[in-house]
Amino acid sequence: MIKNKVVKELLTCVSCGVKLPQVSYALTQNRNYSQSSKPSNKSEVRKKLNELDSLSSAERVYVWGCASTGALGISSYVRFRDKKQKYLAQMSRPARLRFLLENNLVAKTLDCGYGFTVLVLRGVQGKNKLYGCGINTDSQLGFHRSSKKADTVLDYVTEPVLIPLPLETPEVTEVVDVSCGRAHTVVLTDKEGVFSLGHNAYGQCGRTIVDGEIFKGSQIINKVMDLPNDIVKVVCGQDHTFFLTSSGQVYSCGLGADGQTGLQHYHSEWRPSLVRGDINGEKIVQISSKADCVLAVSERGDLFGWGNSEYGQLSMITEETQVSVPRNIPLHNPVTQVAAAGSKCAVLTDKNEVLVWGFGALGVGPSVKSASAPQAIPPTLFGQNELAPDKLVKDIACGINHFAARTNDYEMFVWGKNQKGCLGIYVAQRMDQTYPFRVSVPAEVLRVFCGVDHTVALCRSFS
Repeated sequence: MIKNKVVKELLTCVSCGVKLPQVSYALTQNRNYSQSSKPSNKSEVRKKLNELDSLSSAERVYVWGCASTGALGISSYVRFRDKKQKYLAQMSRPARLRFLLENNLVAKTLDCGYGFTVLVLRGVQGKNKLYGCGINTDSQLGFHRSSKKADTVLDYVTEPVLIPLPLETPEVTEVVDVSCGRAHTVVLTDKEGVFSLGHNAYGQCGRTIVDGEIFKGSQIINKVMDLPNDIVKVVCGQDHTFFLTSSGQVYSCGLGADGQTGLQHYHSEWRPSLVRGDINGEKIVQISSKADCVLAVSERGDLFGWGNSEYGQLSMITEETQVSVPRNIPLHNPVTQVAAAGSKCAVLTDKNEVLVWGFGALGVGPSVKSASAPQAIPPTLFGQNELAPDKLVKDIACGINHFAARTNDYEMFVWGKNQKGCLGIYVAQRMDQTYPFRVSVPAEVLRVFCGVDHTVALCRSFS
């Protein structure tokens, strides 16, 4: 057992603007939520896990960025094993999340919220279950008591813990997708629909708004009603949520002050409602919204945007600072992926070209701090050259202030603000990375997920 030690000073998480209290680093020590095995049969168990299905499983998970919130899931950073160990507020390089290896779990997918991480993990029983770590001040990770003080509810969880869902048929129902906002989490299951938990002051959890509701220590896990039966993806913005159907329709709820719900108004809406505008009749295949600007792409590669445009995110279609309904954004080439950060946007075209615009460190050098029209990042900055002419960007992702890209040879590049070391490239904390820089991840990167000040990568060992 790891000996608890009270942190001597209050720590402030810059990105979230909250103080971390001394009592918050306790963690439930009764780990009955996962099966452990003896060291002698570890390899046998891992082999069994790999044979559970034919999908590409993430053998390794690497984390980096702000550690003081517990979002990295490595408890030793904030809970000391001995007196000589120093408190670690941030990890500026990729570190392996060994919790999965120690508890015989494989990561299927995950998402990063504002100072917390929620993971869909599969164990030896062949079931996908939900785990979470990090900030839990609004019960976005569920209800968890301290193992030391039964009357204390955990505000911060320093290692992944099971988040039990109120399933009617838990023996057959699995979690298939998860998304995290500023302080709420939305979960998609394969047989029982969508569940939500956490902050709901704006209806972002898809349930009635209760004036004065206290979310700290809440045991409410809501089943989202009034949704079609064919939801295939959930996407959380800052304080709003999208639900994507198999036919490409989009439903939304939550805060609409900047028009981010796309419902043709600027007030909050708790009931999931169909988003129309220019996406009406289109088959939407991806939505991105880390803050209050939204980008969506259709099956045909058409780009759409709505929400906040204070930094010129939607300047190609309007001079207004807010757009309350989806509008088509004309581009020369079809789009395959979108990434809408806080003040800047990026898209990946069918030519594997990364286009960026908005305000901040866009990735095209220090001289370009804002752009009202898409700027192409030269492919040489992602490693394409005479020796690697076929190297291309395959995926893009974003946090609030930083971007990440994965190439076809499973390398990872980042750019933007290096808040709390979230870029993982050993540079000064406040220094912007104005062009893509390769992250030294000791594995092949499959998928990347970005929060406000931390990043998580699903990887597999080098073949």
